[in-house]
Amino acid sequence: MRAESDERERVAGPAAAGGPATGDAHGGEHTSGTSGVGTTAAERPLGSRAPAFVKARRTLHLSWQVGVFLIGLAVVLAGVLMLVLPGPGWFVIFAGMAIWATEFVWAQLVLRWTKRKVTEAAQRALDPKVRRRNMALTAAGLVIAGALVGIYLWKFGIVMPWKIAQ
Repeated sequence: MRAESDERERVAGPAAAGGPATGDAHGGEHTSGTSGVGTTAAERPLGSRAPAFVKARRTLHLSWQVGVFLIGLAVVLAGVLMLVLPGPGWFVIFAGMAIWATEFVWAQLVLRWTKRKVTEAAQRALDPKVRRRNMALTAAGLVIAGALVGIYLWKFGIVMPWKIAQ
């Protein structure tokens, strides 16, 4: 996954150049007032967002991570079930990923990549040529669907499942 390595290079850039590192891929602490290379005001530095007293104790931090993972896993699995059952499946899956992203760098990188791709898709969808093409395809699909419904009604007519005459 190239986006993940891009993010790692941007985060590792300041540390390799001798500057302060803002996000630690191993769950280390980061200073809250600095921002790393490639980190905008909307993007927080990579790393754990657990409270300081939790990060200070290794056992507590590990159990915190296990708890976050299990809660995120339950939410993601509920979202996967909602893909085939009624419910907002993709929304719940991304909510579970956001829960994981509070603690795990890999989930933060996946969410950043997803946000970037969604933004790019939205920009492409606003392109006038793409909008005209999509409108033409929608109109053609509606004409075809209407023709098929018309042919079906001409061939078989409207038959109600109940008897209206009674």
